[in-house]
Amino acid sequence: MKRVDEVAVLVQARLGSQRIPQKMIKPFAQTTLTDIAVEKVLQCKAFPAKNFYLSAYEPELKTIAVSHDVNVFHRSEASANSEGTPMTEMYEWWDKLPFKYCVLINACAPFLKPETIDDFFKAYLETESDGMFGVIHKKNYFWNSDGSIITPLKEAVMNTKTADVVYEAAHCLYAGRMDKIGESIWMGDFNTPGEIELFPMEEREVLDIDYQWQFDMCEALWRNNEI
Repeated sequence: MKRVDEVAVLVQARLGSQRIPQKMIKPFAQTTLTDIAVEKVLQCKAFPAKNFYLSAYEPELKTIAVSHDVNVFHRSEASANSEGTPMTEMYEWWDKLPFKYCVLINACAPFLKPETIDDFFKAYLETESDGMFGVIHKKNYFWNSDGSIITPLKEAVMNTKTADVVYEAAHCLYAGRMDKIGESIWMGDFNTPGEIELFPMEEREVLDIDYQWQFDMCEALWRNNEI
């Protein structure tokens, strides 16, 4: 079992988004995605605020962290601006923070709840696995690119009630050992069943903003308090 004081909690942000320029400080319903992410982590009860870091390079993002009295990991310019950056450079805090494990939270998922972060953190403390990540529970039908069906068809029609359960990566919550990042391994070996713990999540919480249409949709939902 892991100890609370062994686990860092990080939100990583940058302004170099290619699809939505300066996405992390772009006005979002009278706030920003960075403010939302930082504020929800500060509402968590499973770990103390001293475990939490905003990893950022640009002064605008660091200013947000300071305004919330949050630790800043001073990310390098290369890490913040490069696409396809090696893992050890993207997560360059792996050998610089005094923690054995890390929980990484996607800053672009505004509907993620503090309670879910708490549940994820506590589940990670308890699991014997070194890696864990969020997934979405799916009961649907899927095909390969050659047209062959992946999901077993049990009836003459596609009935989602009888479809086998599969899990889709949520791209929202991740956890792993710091030293494994140094070996360019993030969370563990996905090809070994059971090596990485799966953490099922509500699909509405993991809406991830990558494109402008997603930004606009999520902002409208946020304004109307519809999720």
